[in-house]
Amino acid sequence: MNITGGKYNSLIVKTADFANIKPTLSKIRQAVFNSLSSILEKKDDLFFCDLFAGSGIMSFEAVSRGYNTICVEIDKKSVKVIKENSERLKADIKIVNYDAVKFLQKTETVFDVIYIDPPYQSGLYDIVLAQIKNRNLLSENGIVIVEKPSELEVKTDGYNLIKEKNYSDKTIWYLKKE
Repeated sequence: MNITGGKYNSLIVKTADFANIKPTLSKIRQAVFNSLSSILEKKDDLFFCDLFAGSGIMSFEAVSRGYNTICVEIDKKSVKVIKENSERLKADIKIVNYDAVKFLQKTETVFDVIYIDPPYQSGLYDIVLAQIKNRNLLSENGIVIVEKPSELEVKTDGYNLIKEKNYSDKTIWYLKKE
């Protein structure tokens, strides 16, 4: 996969060939970061959290565009590939090999962007969104970006939907705290 913008634009990120990994499509990645540039206030120290990172491609897109980036992934094989890519590109990504829900329970970091893309039928969307809200893990103008199957119902209690974009069978939501 190629990074779609920023200082690592067009560089290749190798991916592990695992059945459970579904990297975000390049057109979606590009659209997400184009949207963020118009939604978020420009500042030098924006913090991006890639939960359920899988291939880590969203983390590489974020760090390429200047975000301080934390990548959270539980699968050790995936983390190994993310680390290899990070070292090869000399990308400054904090890689956390840990359960995403437990990470949210323990972290003290407040993020400007949290990208969530758990396994689709895991039931984790509602849990993660509630945890982010209850622990106040978003900055004042922070955004949660949800990548989900279009037909999947997700509870967004405590959030305002500020943008929705559909890509075939996937939907991307941009949420802000109420």
